[in-house]
This record gives sequence, C-alpha cells and structure tokens, in this order.
Amino acid sequence: MTAEPDMLVLARESRGWTQVDVAEAMSRVDIDARISQGYVSRAEAGRLAVTGERLLLFAAALRYTPELLCSTAEVHGVGIGLVHHRKRASMGTTGLRRIHAILALSRMQTKALTRAADLPGDHRFHHIPINELDTPPDAADQLREDWRMPPGPVPDLVALVEHAGALVLARDLGTGELDAVSQWSAGEPPLFLLNSTAPPDRFRFSLAHELGHVVMHTEPGSGREQEDQADRFAAEFLMPYEDITADLKKGVDLARLLELKGRWGVSMAALVRRALTLSVISDWQYRNIMVEMSALGYRTTEPGMVPRETPQGMARVVTRLQQHYGLSPARAAHVAGLTPDEFDEIYRCASSLPESSPLSACL
Repeated sequence: MTAEPDMLVLARESRGWTQVDVAEAMSRVDIDARISQGYVSRAEAGRLAVTGERLLLFAAALRYTPELLCSTAEVHGVGIGLVHHRKRASMGTTGLRRIHAILALSRMQTKALTRAADLPGDHRFHHIPINELDTPPDAADQLREDWRMPPGPVPDLVALVEHAGALVLARDLGTGELDAVSQWSAGEPPLFLLNSTAPPDRFRFSLAHELGHVVMHTEPGSGREQEDQADRFAAEFLMPYEDITADLKKGVDLARLLELKGRWGVSMAALVRRALTLSVISDWQYRNIMVEMSALGYRTTEPGMVPRETPQGMARVVTRLQQHYGLSPARAAHVAGLTPDEFDEIYRCASSLPESSPLSACL
C-alpha cells in the first residue's frame, strides 16, 4: 500500500496540524525515526512514496488507518457539491480548512459505513429554486408541504431531517466560531455536520439554516446574500408565519419570549427578530427588548431550556453492522478508517440502541 499525497494533507488538516506538528508526532511514536518537516512536505507533495513502516508511522501519528491514508481523497471535482457553513466572520482560513477536511473525511466515513451495511441511500431531498417571486420563506413552506409536516413547531428537527434520508453527525468541532457545515454530493444523501458544543436552540437553528442551503443553493453566490437567504428559510421553517404570528401577537416581553422559547425550540433572540420581521413589533420595541436582554446578560447566555437533539441515524447503521453482519466495534471503526476510541466518540450512542430500533429514521 502507498499513501495518497492528498489524503496525507487531508488527514493533517483535519487535526488542525502543521507539517511540523506531524513530524513531531511521528517522532514521538518512533524516537529513532527522526522525521523532519521537510520529509512530511515531500510526502504530501508526492515527491516520495510513503509505504511500509513509514506508512504505519503516518497512520499512528495522525490516528487514522493506513487503508484510509491510501484511499483516494474525494475533495474536489464534479459531483462533490458545494460546502455551506454557518460561521462567524472572524473565523480564519486555517480553521475553515480544518472544518472542510473533517467534512470530507466524514463523507468518506459515512459512505463506507452505509455501503458496508448495504443501505441504498434513498432520500426525500430536492432542490427548490428561489428568485424575486419565489422567496426563501416560500421554499421553506414548500418543503414543509412536501414532507407533509403538520402546522406549528418542529418537535425534533434532527429526527425529521434524518427521516428524510440525510446523514447527520454532531461532534465537538473544536471551535466556537462555527456551528454547522453541510454538503450535498451528487448521487448521495445530504450530509450535515453540527457542532455539538452549540446551545440546543442555536444547534436547531443552525441545522435549519444548513437545510435551507442544501435545498436552495446549487451554485456559488454572494456569501452574505446566501447566508441571509438561509436565515430567512430557517426562520420560516421553524416558525411558520401563519402559526407563529398568533403567538407573537399575544405579547412580546421577556416573560412571553421565555415561554415561546420552550414551545418553538428557538432562542429568545430569534423570536424577537421574527416578531420584527413580521411587523408584530416596531423597530423601537425591538431595540428596547434587545437592550433589556443585553443588560441581563441574555445575549451571551439565555435562560430557559430547549431539549438537546441527538442524531441517531448513523448509530443505527453501526448497530446494523454489529447485529446483522457481525462486525465488532473495532472492525466497524476500521471500516470508517478511525481508531476505536475516536469512532466510539463520534458514534458513541450506537451501543445504546436496541435491535428493534427502526432504520427509517436514518435512510
């Protein structure tokens, strides 16, 4: 086996490491190896072949299997799909490259696992064009109708998206500057990667935001414009105009916002913005409420609890591999190209699912 240069780069970037970091990690694994940054650079550039003991050394340092490092990196090219993300403007290029690398590897892992479980990958996603007449809220209403959703709040957004056939992963992305990232590759279900450290209300809104991206945006566009469109989609999808207006017209003060937060599963700030957008409150009322929330520290940490939603679809895939195909946890981890510890961290709820758990919520 020979390592693919692009995979060496992808694996390193997924760890947030420099070439110096990789060289140092390899040297710690084998103190006699004396790996230099120059060696790592030549390996990543394809100027030397990485095989045998050196391949095992790369794998041990990067904490991926040798087989993964020898596979073809699916990062660029026709059919890979746009990458969308909900992030802060302050997030730097290095951090974003790490997230994109994690997304690419997640796509490879989920594809390998679902293929091993012999699952077809059917889904109910489709593109909904938007223009001056057909707006993002129209797209949200259209998707709710297509998915035959009842009026009112969305009780469990993650379960809904998984039931439609998407792959959803939640993990600590190691940054507070990005809440979610998504991609829809040709011939595959959409993949949503969510930051598990985000508050539950922001977690839900970020998933709805990314849902808007994958159904509305098929080509690159103005970043700010597409982000605004995804926000408008998310607001309508989670708080449909015809349903939320009646609730907001009963009053918009802090006590009422806290009550509605529990009912709709969105932040108080999102509810205030929705009230402003729907002209239920004036600009003056909006500013006063936001000043009051800032004075109480609610802009940083809001009161009130929203239940934490946990993806179950990929965990059911892993359970299927274990129960129907006899794959041990270590072997399932190997299929994904991960160490057993990291595999358990990402898919740790798999062992808690009973055999009777339906797969319909996954694929």
